[in-house]
Amino acid sequence: MKATIDYVQGRFDHYNRHIFGGMLPPVPIELSKARTFLGKCVYKRRRSLFGKVQCYDFRLRINALVDLSEDQLDDIILHEMIHYCIGYRQLHDTSAHGRLFRQMMNDINARFSRHITISHRYTAAERAQLTDTRQRQHWVAVVAFSNGRTGIKVLSGNVARIVDYYYKVKAAKGVESVEVYTTDNPFFNRYPHSCALRAHYLDADTIRRELATATRAEVSSEGLTVRS
Repeated sequence: MKATIDYVQGRFDHYNRHIFGGMLPPVPIELSKARTFLGKCVYKRRRSLFGKVQCYDFRLRINALVDLSEDQLDDIILHEMIHYCIGYRQLHDTSAHGRLFRQMMNDINARFSRHITISHRYTAAERAQLTDTRQRQHWVAVVAFSNGRTGIKVLSGNVARIVDYYYKVKAAKGVESVEVYTTDNPFFNRYPHSCALRAHYLDADTIRRELATATRAEVSSEGLTVRS
């Protein structure tokens, strides 16, 4: 089955009552056709007057592209509800799937016979549903960090926003360099287009391989110039 708003909302309400004791406030449910995740709890952060980071404006995004079993879909919903519970209660964890997350996950699995996992293992059929082989033009930023890691960001097609992203990320602490390429490689279809100030970590060899036929673009305050 594929996720629908009504189904996800119904399961959220059910599990909120029966597993989370009704403590979680209603939260917007969004369906996604992203090819990089099956579920995600997203929120904003702000710092209080006393320096404490607070989470707010929560949303649950559930993938509606992949056909899953009912149990698999429910476990994904529960996975994101654990993230929501931790964030809503402003609890500290050691990492995104740290000690507290794993403790809650294992407790729910044991008490309610669920099979929530840290990450979903895709079957061949599921991977096929996530594969988009259409050739579409992408603007891809490659970000090199001072800690040795590399990342990419598939940018929106708005030139002004691409330029703004380039200069803001280039000036960010811990960033060594930013390069922008244009490519029609279907590999990049799996990434959502945006200019949010973040990057998806990838190993350098993969980036070089997938951008081998790409064209480098020069970025200036005037806009973008594509090298011939």
